[in-house]
Amino acid sequence: MTEVERQQVTALGKVLAAERRDGCADRVTDDGLLAFLRHWSAVAGSAARLPAVQRAIGWLVGYDGMTFAERDQALAAAIEELRSLFRSAHNPPESAQAPEPAPPTPRRAATRHVRNRAAQVPKHPLAELDLDAQLEQVAGLDWRLVGGFRRLGVVTIRDLLYHFPRRYDDVRGRRSISELQVGAEETVIGEVTDVRTIGAGPKVRVRVEVSDETGSIEAIFFNQRWIAQQIKVGQTIALSGKVTVFGGKRQFSSPRWERYTPDPDALLHTGRLVPIHPLTQGLHENQARRFIKQVIDAMAPRVPDHLPPYRREQAQLLPLGEALAQIHFPDNHEKLAAARRRLGFDEFLFIQIGVLQRKRLWQQEMGLPFVIDTQVHAELQRLLPFQLTTAQQRAIGEIFADMQRPSPMARLLQGDVGSGKTVVAAAALLQAIVNGFQGALMAPTEILAEQHAKNLKQLLSRVRVPRKAAATTPAETYQQADWRALLDPDEAAKLAEIVTILGMTPEEDMEGQGVRVALLTGSLSTRERRRVLEGVARGEIDLVVGTHALITETVQFANLGLVVVDEQHRFGVEQRLRLKNKGCNPHMLVMTATPIPRTLTLTIYGDLDVSVLDERPPGRQEIRTRRISRSEREKAYRHIRKQVAEGRQVYVICPLVEESEKLDLPSAEEMYERLQHEVFPDLRVALLHGKMPAREKDEVMRAFRDHQYDILVATAVIEVGIDVPNATTIVIEGAERFGLAQLHQFRGRVGRGSLQSYCILISDSDNQQSKERLAALEETNDGFKLAEIDLQLRGPGEFFGTRQSGTPDLKMAQQGDTRLLAEARRLAEAILNDDPELAHPEHELLRQKVDAFWAEALQAG
Repeated sequence: MTEVERQQVTALGKVLAAERRDGCADRVTDDGLLAFLRHWSAVAGSAARLPAVQRAIGWLVGYDGMTFAERDQALAAAIEELRSLFRSAHNPPESAQAPEPAPPTPRRAATRHVRNRAAQVPKHPLAELDLDAQLEQVAGLDWRLVGGFRRLGVVTIRDLLYHFPRRYDDVRGRRSISELQVGAEETVIGEVTDVRTIGAGPKVRVRVEVSDETGSIEAIFFNQRWIAQQIKVGQTIALSGKVTVFGGKRQFSSPRWERYTPDPDALLHTGRLVPIHPLTQGLHENQARRFIKQVIDAMAPRVPDHLPPYRREQAQLLPLGEALAQIHFPDNHEKLAAARRRLGFDEFLFIQIGVLQRKRLWQQEMGLPFVIDTQVHAELQRLLPFQLTTAQQRAIGEIFADMQRPSPMARLLQGDVGSGKTVVAAAALLQAIVNGFQGALMAPTEILAEQHAKNLKQLLSRVRVPRKAAATTPAETYQQADWRALLDPDEAAKLAEIVTILGMTPEEDMEGQGVRVALLTGSLSTRERRRVLEGVARGEIDLVVGTHALITETVQFANLGLVVVDEQHRFGVEQRLRLKNKGCNPHMLVMTATPIPRTLTLTIYGDLDVSVLDERPPGRQEIRTRRISRSEREKAYRHIRKQVAEGRQVYVICPLVEESEKLDLPSAEEMYERLQHEVFPDLRVALLHGKMPAREKDEVMRAFRDHQYDILVATAVIEVGIDVPNATTIVIEGAERFGLAQLHQFRGRVGRGSLQSYCILISDSDNQQSKERLAALEETNDGFKLAEIDLQLRGPGEFFGTRQSGTPDLKMAQQGDTRLLAEARRLAEAILNDDPELAHPEHELLRQKVDAFWAEALQAG
């Protein structure tokens, strides 16, 4: 490479690496990655014609139509192609400025290890191997292929069967040469009439002329000198690729080719739906495809089907072996769709069996049936400064019904931003306390835990709780007891100390009948923390609010009856279960402020019953949302000044913490400096971002809540934040960088009171998907509608920002396929109704597949 080519390739590599770091969302460049590649190719000159660059760009063909997983694989392969240019250069890799080049020595050592290992392993024909045999055991397989597949995580034959193509090129349209259309993907079969090598060095090209009875066409292969030794005059070959024009003549540019055989089923690389598998260094497309075909032909018919024939017929599914064969080398689009349906159905089925089994096991356990005290609940409603919405009353009714049953409750409370989930949780926690049990609420951050504790104290501080002696077994009835008479002087003194530590006034204590709420965070002194933990263990504290600290071994409950987990998607399944295990099968309520589409609810929370808060509390006004361009920022600043003059507060959200050379976006740090020193030098501006220490972040948020600042400049760390009713405007810089659900969460930071609130989206992006996201946000405040749109636009992984901890990753199933998910759930229910533990011999393979699927999910999470 020349120095100019090196610079061009480095620039390309940086954009691809940035796109991958951004989650493959196709928004690093304004018009999308494909538009960038077209522009780069037009200006990069000779760099664009380098074979490795052409292969890299080839990986990204159809990028806008790929899933996020496919995009990630394509980007990884493309970046690897670019890196190969720097590794093969005469200069050592350290001096090359390729995107993150790997040092050569470990790679050579790894290569030697793979080669030596492969040489030592006994080889066998495929017919003698089973599905779990390692690829290096296959006779005749080049060790380089073994190493390449291993880098992709493909180690065994079974892994290879599930190493699905990332896309398919349809090159079935065979035509005579005279019929070929410029710009179309075409396939032609003809006799080689001329082969010539032109030029030398890096500019060498091979020109192959192919003729049939209607004419001739040239195929040009750039920098592939070996083609001249492989293609000979007189051979009949098949060519597939895009027809272009050069010098007024039609030609193929670096097409796929293979020797023609009259059997159309024997064609692998041309004349069919050609699978494009994920590749990496050491794997060449045709060579890898040829080996995969060999394995599929030999092993797919031997794959045992975990679904009995009558179950397959119920769901109208292909046999598993046929589905695997068709997903890799489909006969046509119909067979491909049927294969995708079968393999996607399997993934949904494994998920549904797992969550339904978990739900059944939960419901079979002996729980803590509560007696609902309607008088206490009526008193809570009387003391509330607002009327409960119909949705809140419905959710409370569903929760109360669950808590009266002998099996433990497992319910998800979904509520849009500001829908009033806390009061619903408070009503449930109050009933646990009335029944003589303790409650626990776990929040994802210390500031949120503090906010919950404050709100719960306000809601419950004036409700008198008739103390009852808790049952030691579920079968016992609750007996009213004069519990104070049972206390000795030492116990009474300890209880008085707890009341003091909790900051309860005599009016709140109500002669021992007030609700005792403790906040368990790092801000407590050592002595206070020890006494709170003692109080929890002795049952002197009714309700504990905290973060992950609640699931540590030091926290022991006397009688935990109800667990509430807030912002569930920030906690893993295992963490949720660890808190549950603090008690004897306590009831569990999971809350989330992210409205979740039904498909994701069934997939991720399939073991939970669902209550939905789909009404806003009375008095809340619609938040006015508007998109503006960067050039209109002054309008936003005038609005901010007006709001602050009226005594209000403002959030300004930035997508980056620090300034970036690669991305033309405002960072929180530079925005803070600009607003504080140039735009609003007379106002109080604070800065908040994820790189700050946790204690410092909490101090800033508390200060903003207490109106010590007028403007808070922050990053996405504010998404799940504090409740500041006085904040009425949120300005979101680089709005196109955020997902729709995340933008809606940001917007939910304002509009917390009765004041009119505003959301200003600043974006210059022309990306169509970004425009659709921002337009949807302008049009509706309904989080459930926005969640459905966001799922369609971004996919499930992006919907949550990161994959839900402890939940399965999907290779084939599409989360938006509600119909297939519902069919899989129906079959899962039918199977479990007949065989709850999958103990029947006909379900042995299915049980193994489900166990392996969930074990992999938990390991990944």
